[in-house]
Parts: sequence; structure tokens; C-alpha cells
Amino acid sequence: MSQDGASQFQEVIRQELELSVKKELEKILITAPSHEFEHTKKDLDGFRKLFHRFLQEKGPSVDWGKIQRPPEDSIQPYEKIKARGLPDNVSSVLNKLVVVKLNGGLGTSMGCKGPKSLIGVRNENTFLDLTVQQIEHLNKTYNTDVPLVLMNSFNTDEDTKKILQKYSHCRVKIYTFNQSRYPRINKESLLPVAKDVSYSGENTEAWYPPGHGDIYASFYNSGLLDIFIGEGKEYIFVSNIDNLGATVDLYILNHLMNPPNGKPCEFVMEVTNKTRADVKGGTLTQYEGKLRLVEIAQVPKAHVDEFKSVSKFKIFNTNNLWISLAAVKRLQEKNAIDMEIIVNPKTLDGGLNVIQLETAVGAAIKSFENSLGINVPRSRFLPVKTTSDLLLVMSNLYSLNAGSLTMSEKREFPTVPLVKLGSSFTKVRNYKDKIYM
Repeated sequence: MSQDGASQFQEVIRQELELSVKKELEKILITAPSHEFEHTKKDLDGFRKLFHRFLQEKGPSVDWGKIQRPPEDSIQPYEKIKARGLPDNVSSVLNKLVVVKLNGGLGTSMGCKGPKSLIGVRNENTFLDLTVQQIEHLNKTYNTDVPLVLMNSFNTDEDTKKILQKYSHCRVKIYTFNQSRYPRINKESLLPVAKDVSYSGENTEAWYPPGHGDIYASFYNSGLLDIFIGEGKEYIFVSNIDNLGATVDLYILNHLMNPPNGKPCEFVMEVTNKTRADVKGGTLTQYEGKLRLVEIAQVPKAHVDEFKSVSKFKIFNTNNLWISLAAVKRLQEKNAIDMEIIVNPKTLDGGLNVIQLETAVGAAIKSFENSLGINVPRSRFLPVKTTSDLLLVMSNLYSLNAGSLTMSEKREFPTVPLVKLGSSFTKVRNYKDKIYM
């Protein structure tokens, strides 16, 4: 068969598969209750678009030969941003800000059920407690109205909403919206595993939240984007709720609100210097004339070691992002936010091999105008992924003030110590039993 013939044959197969998936999704949609129909339809439409792209794209999505070092001025040192100082009226810039925390994850990797944000991390304070304390401190100090928005998943929404009642007297307006719910795909047939919209029984493992790149569509669809624009808000600060270093930085916000060249920056990615522990982290490069986040999964196998080089690729993405609300609205309405697909393989409890298609919020940087990287201190990247991390943030290495952790001045090095606890400490309950016994 000629090359053209093979391509035509593959295209026919793709079209037949897409038609089969469309029929399966239609069967799922008709099982949705009337009050969930429109929301479910939006979710399944989003899945179909992602699945279509998945069938079109093959292999690593970057041409290694096109990767270049970013221009000098495209990644600014934090010290330069800080040297500009703060405006006389700090509240004027703070009132343009919305804080968004990615709150879709469960605490399963640390042996917990329910939202990870509800795990106690310091003085019985949870991730969510500390976040609310930080923003309340800002609002009280500067007499502002910075709201907190939680992007929940269907896994975390119910439990999170129950706990929000405890903050009703805090000086923080809290909003939530849900990211999409997509059906997992049978690895062999490439058809959806789900048979109906329910999330119980055999269907419990049939659905998944499609990564934090879903924030753009879900935030837009929730109506919150338009509400905040109508209130005069201009930027969102997006970060993982388990990154205890991701606090509102007034110097970065001032840089955005008062750009030195008068040209608005639509997207800022905080990066920080790599250590040996961060060699797999995504890095900023120059690609086809734009800043682009390159993840290790996109790198051709022959260049993976080069990608991991701390000397060549010196920085990585902290996932602390500052994004223009107006730009999100413009790009979303034009369907112009481009993010690479992450194919995440899973094995369900019954042994079925599936894949789930995801996107990452930082990958959209190339879709925005006048994007910028800021090389921030390591203190702004303090994720708690394991009980080893938990031991560090609970220790006297840090002091807690208004929800923010500060490293002790007695520490001689700016980096955190490397801590590795044994397997018997993996679960939070076992860890606390042994630590406090």
C-alpha cells in the first residue's frame, strides 16, 4: 500500500472511531437528569474536542531542533521586579486581584480520604485554613476585598462545600466552581468506559477530572469569569493549594498592574532554579517565536537526558501563575487556548487498562500575549506531596504568621533539607501516630 493509501486508510479508521465515541457519548448523555443535562453536555462536548485532538496528534509534540533558550528579558529575576517597589496605594492593585486555588486533588497518596486541602499541616491548620488566613490578613491589612476561588473536582466538591461554613465570619469571599468530568477510555478499544452519568457502583472509576488545564473552560462556563470582570478585577493568581509557598506577592502584582514599558503582560509564570530533585519539572523555552512550557513527556526519548540537565535547563515551572482575566475571556471565546494533551495511563481496580486525557494550565502560556517568566526564590515553591514534606513544614525550620510559613533565619542554606521517611510513615495517620507517640 502506498503512503497516501495508508494515510487515507488511517483517516477512515479515525473517523469510524470518532463516530463510535460520539454514539457512546450520546448514550451517556440521555441518562443525565434534567437538572444536570446542560452541564453534562458541556463536559462531553469538551471531551469530544480533546479526543479528536488526541487522534490527530502522535508522539512527542515538540520538535527538539526548534527549542531555543528564552531571550534574556523573557525571564526576569525576582530581585529586579522587587526593586521597583510598591505603589503608594497598595489596595488599588490588590482590589484588581482574584486568588484561585486548584483544589481538585484527593489525599490518597498520603493515605487520606477526601480533599487533600483538608489535611492538617501545621498547628492543626489545613491547607485551606492557611489559604483563608493569608487572604484575610491581606484584606484586613490593606482594607481590600480579594476573593478566594476554589476549583474543585467532582471528587472534592461536596466535602469542600461542607467545610466552607466554618469561614462564614472571615473577611474573605469564597467562591467555588467545578472542573469538568470526563469519561476514562478503554486502552484497547479507545471507547469510553462509562455507561451512564452516575458516579457509583461499577461507574465509580469510569470518570476523572481532566487536569488543571481545564480551568480556562470551566471558569468561563461557571459564569465567575464575567462576574469578576464586571467587578473590575483584572488578574487571577493561580496555584496548587498544597504549595504552601504560593502566597500573594505584591511586587509581582504591581509589575503586572504597572508594566514598566506600558505594555500589559497577559501571563506570568513563576519559575525557580532546578535542583537534582526537580530534573523532571517542566521548563520554559523559546519555541517558534514564543515562550513555551515543555514537559518531560513531550521530549523525544533521545533527548530526555539533555532535558534533565541542570546546567542547560536551569529553571522549572512552580505552577504559580498570574493570568489576565480579559485575555482568558478573549481566547476562550475564540477557542484559541492551545495546550498539549497529556496521556495518563491507569489500571482500574478490576484490572482494566485505561487512559485519561489531561491538559496542564501552564501549557497555555504560548497562547497569551507578552508572556513573562519570573525567576522567584525557592521559598515560593513549598509543595507538600508526602509525609516527608509534612515533617519539614511541621518542624521548627518554619514559623507560621498569618497563614504564611517563613524559614528560620538560623538556616544557613536557602534550600530545604532532603528528608526521606520510610514506607511505614507513608500514610498521614501512621506518620502522626509515630511522630507523636
